[in-house]
Amino acid sequence: MTVPQIKRLIVAAASVLLGAMAWSSAGAQQAQQKFELQALSPGFWKLIGHDAQLTKVASGFGFTEGPVWDKAGYLYVSDETLNKIFKVNVRTGEKQEIIALGDPDGNTYDKNLRILDCASVLRAIIRLSPDGHQYTVIADRYQGKRFNSPNDVVLGPDGAIYFTDPTSDLPPGQKQEIPFQGIYRISKDGQVRLLTKELPQPNGLAFSPDGKKLYIDDDEDRNIHVYDVHPDGSLSNGRVFGSEAGPPKSGDPDGMRVDKEGNLYVVGPRGIWVWSPSGRHLGTIVVPEQPANLTWGDASDSTLYITAGTSVYKIPTHARGFIPYL
Repeated sequence: MTVPQIKRLIVAAASVLLGAMAWSSAGAQQAQQKFELQALSPGFWKLIGHDAQLTKVASGFGFTEGPVWDKAGYLYVSDETLNKIFKVNVRTGEKQEIIALGDPDGNTYDKNLRILDCASVLRAIIRLSPDGHQYTVIADRYQGKRFNSPNDVVLGPDGAIYFTDPTSDLPPGQKQEIPFQGIYRISKDGQVRLLTKELPQPNGLAFSPDGKKLYIDDDEDRNIHVYDVHPDGSLSNGRVFGSEAGPPKSGDPDGMRVDKEGNLYVVGPRGIWVWSPSGRHLGTIVVPEQPANLTWGDASDSTLYITAGTSVYKIPTHARGFIPYL
């Protein structure tokens, strides 16, 4: 079962269970994994300390996604089950609803630190207002046809918006108008350009620190691809960077981030897979709930915040995160 399928099952279950009380009680029934650091190379310990501990920051969500760090000590987190974006105080775990929005997914900031969201129900990339209570549609079509279900979004080194558009969260009963699952670029003037349509179900994406490579993982093939990026934002020389295949129902590739040295931290089966820039799987951070996404945070940009199932977790690292919008 893929992560998108798991999401849909969770949504269906939550529609019944949330009427009475918290999703957290339903979440307690989920099979829990044990936190573990699985090193496959000594290089893993240079990035994740032997004594690093995973801490639960907040819980009681439906299905967490799209974390974005706020320097004031907050995370913006999508909840795909409750159909809301929350502002989470990472010190207290308290959460405040920012906006109700059908199936919000991946988020990032634009150059002005306004939140961009992949709104699956709207089938659009949207921008939240400064207070987060309203939104503007940035793009919802390519060549006059509606997007499938935008999944994850990142700000490029050129200031343009790059996003993936699989069919993973295509709203029930709605028709796929674009006959492929693409990766797109929205220029500063709002023009939408297709970059590639060769991946079956593209999901998470991240640029290398120098902006010369774009990494994209795929739910269906369960691997990571890398492309060369040209000054005009076009891509070429797509190739497989690494495989994240695991046992059935153990999770699929999803959100990803890079550190300043170019190492990748990618959601995969059972947790966060850590990769060297050369494509070597260094080890895995096994998380109690299957993750969906992650981001860097705290004053040093050295803490990984992880959205996983009904919760948000954090773990300190020796690495310094690469944050393209700051």
